[in-house]
Amino acid sequence: MGIFKPLGDMGKLVSAAPALIDQANQLQAQAAAYQQAAFAQQTAVAEPQPGALEPIAGVDLERYARISKGIAVYGYDASKLPFVAASFGVASDAWEAAQAGWAARIQADRGVGRRFNELYAAV
Repeated sequence: MGIFKPLGDMGKLVSAAPALIDQANQLQAQAAAYQQAAFAQQTAVAEPQPGALEPIAGVDLERYARISKGIAVYGYDASKLPFVAASFGVASDAWEAAQAGWAARIQADRGVGRRFNELYAAV
């Protein structure tokens, strides 16, 4: 009968597996939620670095947000951005520089990203 004892233990392990998997999934979800909350808290209080809100190619962050949101009427078709930028008095070459520059600043500086989100929501 000693030969079958490991099989009985294996049966217990197999029947316990679903609960262990659920527990691992719950821990993973909790860890992800914690990381998201920590990121959100850091972002909410982040301030832009000095000089990070200076205009790029004559386009300040508020105008960039207005132009970015301006494509909503076109179903968020990004190809319409130069047209919308022109309606705000921004030449296509200036818009290209501003778009690349602001995207880089938003990625690099949480404070700029927070400020952009505030402006985008307000316009």
